[in-house]
Amino acid sequence: MKCPFCGHAETQVVETRLSEDGEFVRRRRQCGDCDKRFTTYERAEVTFPAVVKKDGRRAEFDSGKVRASMQLALRKRPVSIEQIDNALLRIEHKLLSSGLREIESTKLGEIVMRELKRLDKVAYVRFASVYRSFEDVDEFRQLLRDI
Repeated sequence: MKCPFCGHAETQVVETRLSEDGEFVRRRRQCGDCDKRFTTYERAEVTFPAVVKKDGRRAEFDSGKVRASMQLALRKRPVSIEQIDNALLRIEHKLLSSGLREIESTKLGEIVMRELKRLDKVAYVRFASVYRSFEDVDEFRQLLRDI
């Protein structure tokens, strides 16, 4: 690690601590040249797959957009914020553990719909009716039968 004070290339770790939540490692370092100390933080770098839109554009996965869509579908439904947070964590975990570099927006929508179906059937129908853009009533009836 390069010293931020003098730019010397060699520094020594003098203390290492794990954060309370285990999310990162804190290291105190000392420069071998100027003897100044500084702190670094180390955490695993994880990236979500890029979302490939229907028109071929790519966008970064945005959990805020997923949360907003879920909250809209769950509006005035008896589902707690904690349940929504847990569902969002499950979605993020599926994406991270998939190892994919890209995911089609339709597949992401299906994952969200499965979580909504677990939380609340009405919210699932709301989301699916918008997401799937039904062309006729029979398609909508089929969705209702599937529940």
